[in-house]
Amino acid sequence: MDVTQLDYDSVLQMLPDRDPFGHKGSFGKVLLLCGSRGYTGAAYFAAMGALRSGVGLCYLGVPESIYAIEAVKLNEPVVFPLPEREGMLSRQALPEILSRLEKMDAVLVGCGMGISPDTEAVVTAVLEQAKCPVIVDADGITALRRHKDILRGRKYPTILTPHDGEFARLGGPVGEDRMETAAAFARDWNCILLLKGHRTCITDGKTRYRNTTGNPGMATGGSGDVLSGILLGLLGQGVPPLEAAACGAWLHGKAGDLCADEMGQYGMLPTDMLSHLPRLLK
Repeated sequence: MDVTQLDYDSVLQMLPDRDPFGHKGSFGKVLLLCGSRGYTGAAYFAAMGALRSGVGLCYLGVPESIYAIEAVKLNEPVVFPLPEREGMLSRQALPEILSRLEKMDAVLVGCGMGISPDTEAVVTAVLEQAKCPVIVDADGITALRRHKDILRGRKYPTILTPHDGEFARLGGPVGEDRMETAAAFARDWNCILLLKGHRTCITDGKTRYRNTTGNPGMATGGSGDVLSGILLGLLGQGVPPLEAAACGAWLHGKAGDLCADEMGQYGMLPTDMLSHLPRLLK
């Protein structure tokens, strides 16, 4: 089956025009459920990725013990504390989470959230109740390992963004043909799969994209959180889910390439990728 190699022209066609008469509500409202004690950076990078990709309103729910840290680090998102257990989101947070879901255009769950029975309950409840696209990343993917059937029952788009190790917990070893493995999983489990790695594969089981940007300097903690945030921001603005995943992967990698060109691959950080992203969206 044909695979589309992403380039700048194809990505530009996927991006929405900015309404000259728009306001913050015109450009989407998104919710992130990310972070845990010791993993405050994941929530920060994901939220900033969403904002740097153009979303209008960004809400970040975090365990109450890290609320003060995130509130100081982040000026633009609306950060709010949620009940926790041992530094991770508790199922006691679900009433507020589910109430907020009703008003969102897209949701991201999983970045740095930790793994526990309570975080599993949060991830599964979001997937069962959200009437909008949901991105599941990192620990959220691991939380699904015993609950994959939820994906088949979803009536709204779901995007999974695993690296090979996370994918193995859901679908077994990736194997030599990464695109075919990704397409088969997406088809079988009713989702869009963004399989991260060299030449990231993006597919809904039918249409297939291969990313052509990125470099080894991006192989550092926090880089994947930036990617998930970019996807969330594009979804919130109404980019169709498969195109949002493809476009986001290319933009993320290209921002990393700009960093590498400017400062080299050894010392570049996810923060640098965030600062270069607006140059690609002018």
